[in-house]
Amino acid sequence: MALTAEIQAEIEEAEAREAGRRAHETSMEQRRAKLDAVRLAKETLLENDRNKPTGERGVSAADITAFADALNTYVNQ
Repeated sequence: MALTAEIQAEIEEAEAREAGRRAHETSMEQRRAKLDAVRLAKETLLENDRNKPTGERGVSAADITAFADALNTYVNQ
């Protein structure tokens, strides 16, 4: 049985919405993973920094960002 043009349009619209929803979920999951990498990088660098002598301590945002990027690159290989 052939579908009417109206029903076919509704099906295509529903499929487009579902594809958009999946794309959004994927995007949000990637953001969560990136934030988790930043948290892990921060915790790791701060913990490692605690073992240094007081005068040599210091972790910058750039250090955290670089380490988080390295973690993301490793995970996404």
